[in-house]
Amino acid sequence: MLIVHVLAQAAVAASPAPANQGVTSYPASFFANQQPANAAEMLDRVPGFVLDTGDSVRGFEGAAGNVIIDGRRPASKTDDLEQILRRIPASRVERIDIIRGGAPGIDMQGKTVIANVVRKAGGGLTGLVAVAQNHTADGRTALAARAEAQGEFGPRKWDLGFYAGKGIDDGYGQGEAIRRYADGRPTVTADLDQEGDLLDWQGTGTFETPLLGGVARMNGRVSERKYKFDEDFRILAPAPALEESDEMFHENDAELGVNYTRSLNARTAIELVGLRQDGTFDIVSRFAAGPATSTFELDRETTETIGRAVLKYRHDDRLSFEGGGEFAVNELESASRLFVNGVDQDLPAADVQVKEERGEAFVKATWRPISAWTVDSSLRYETSTISSDGDVVLEKTLHYWKPRVSVTWDALKQTQFRFRVEREVGQLNFDDFVASSRFSSGGGVTAGNPDLNPEQAWVAEAAVEQRFWGSGSVLMAFRHYELKDVVDRGPVFGPAGEVFDRPENIGDGTKDELALEASIPFDRVGLKGLLLRGEVTKRWSEVTDPTTLEKREISRLEPLEWEAGLTQDLPRQRINLGVNVFGGFRERYYRYNVVETVKFSTYVHPFIEWKPRPDIHIRFEAPNVTGRGVRRTIVSYPGPRNAGGPPAMEHRDVKAPQMWYVRVRKTFGG
Repeated sequence: MLIVHVLAQAAVAASPAPANQGVTSYPASFFANQQPANAAEMLDRVPGFVLDTGDSVRGFEGAAGNVIIDGRRPASKTDDLEQILRRIPASRVERIDIIRGGAPGIDMQGKTVIANVVRKAGGGLTGLVAVAQNHTADGRTALAARAEAQGEFGPRKWDLGFYAGKGIDDGYGQGEAIRRYADGRPTVTADLDQEGDLLDWQGTGTFETPLLGGVARMNGRVSERKYKFDEDFRILAPAPALEESDEMFHENDAELGVNYTRSLNARTAIELVGLRQDGTFDIVSRFAAGPATSTFELDRETTETIGRAVLKYRHDDRLSFEGGGEFAVNELESASRLFVNGVDQDLPAADVQVKEERGEAFVKATWRPISAWTVDSSLRYETSTISSDGDVVLEKTLHYWKPRVSVTWDALKQTQFRFRVEREVGQLNFDDFVASSRFSSGGGVTAGNPDLNPEQAWVAEAAVEQRFWGSGSVLMAFRHYELKDVVDRGPVFGPAGEVFDRPENIGDGTKDELALEASIPFDRVGLKGLLLRGEVTKRWSEVTDPTTLEKREISRLEPLEWEAGLTQDLPRQRINLGVNVFGGFRERYYRYNVVETVKFSTYVHPFIEWKPRPDIHIRFEAPNVTGRGVRRTIVSYPGPRNAGGPPAMEHRDVKAPQMWYVRVRKTFGG
């Protein structure tokens, strides 16, 4: 489970430079009291900024995060943006520029706020080694190690990184379950024991050099992940029995990318991007209840090849243009099998080969008519041809116009209003094209569906940000989505009349979001170095259920999520400490015969970091000190939910084990 840690900014040694044409600069001295180790930790302390690492989609344009480095986006997709930032030592950062709403010459990448990490020129060899241990209350231990190095020789720059370690899935634990049937069978009570563990390693490298009058930056990444999940469902009544589920997957990825930029004259520049990704994914999922067994197997290979060219023209400090195009070829080969009691079953879309050829042309413009107003706009045209062979034979071509206009108004020196209207077109997830399984909690097998259309939305957004006390900010935003071709769940029939759940386009819908973000320093009231930071998002959604034809919310969408962090910097003691609170949330999944609700309870995560020397950081965390609870409610019908049959109901209550984490990091150079 992905956990977003909110590590807030504390007292400042210097104030940020005043905003100039939508850009606020934070020099290295702004972060001196916190002694951050890298660019990611510096961004954690920038008021009003929340890191967005981008989307896991095909193509390059739509996968962008909200951080650029030296004015350019990293030519990588599989290398996590936060990890890239963690490999930039704080000693190498000259300043961080926050661009709100847009600025001439800056590609906002579809975001309303982005950060530009500007590195210092020159510098010798720097790097770090770090070791960490995570220990759980149930006796498991996970060790990890990381090594990184960066350097320069003349105008050339390089960096290398390697990580290897074990991870513990904090969404599982021990608990109990109760299963009630509507057909008169006795109630089942059981104990639950769940574990999920990950083995992971990855190597990364980049090299930057002058080339043909410009600058070329090459990056490479290789990684391997092995994950194992086990569940024992020990039935206590009405008679002792055991249901076992286990799942294992093995994933390999490799990526090679290059970014080339060159100034043609004082106003014009070109940017070229090339990228290639290859990946394999194998999974084996098993379920056993006495003599009854089910086994699902999947083998998948994917490739992606991207070429991109952009021409940039900056007329002056008030007006700039960009134009260009991108072409991507994605291929997937997938083979899946389902065995029930050892007998091979017919499974829709079991063996498929999918190819997508996708092109996009775009023009962008940023205009500042007067100093208080900025207009950032773009028009993109996307076309894609998707073909499928194997069990599903089809070919279709899709075309979409994607306009966007964002307007920013600096009403007062510290007050900014932002407005956005955009047509968003989601990308089809190749995972939806192929079958998958989830035997634990009764999920069963999900069929694939290569004949999906991407979800589309007209989005209107309004936001206001108020900055105060030098390093404080409050942001409120409202977004409304008019949705088309919503991707959710629906039934499909197998060759022998079997019914399977699968991804489906279920029609139109709406979604609304109200978000509040705040960063409040307490220096002005005498509590130097103390800062409260948090965010909360409320969502509403509505679609028509394809089974019952009734209105309901969109599957997987969390109606409410929030988190908050309180931190204290003690520079004289060389200590940073704090506590993060992650709010409980709910997710609901609708299938043709099942409604599953998952509720995660609020949990608390304290930490303390001590820096006995500038080059040594020792950090201790209690990631789940309160013991996170997870309640899963599965309502299962004997057939489609609209057929009138009484459902069975199962409640599962699991408490994740408490954890203790310690890390020692040694930096060198710089």
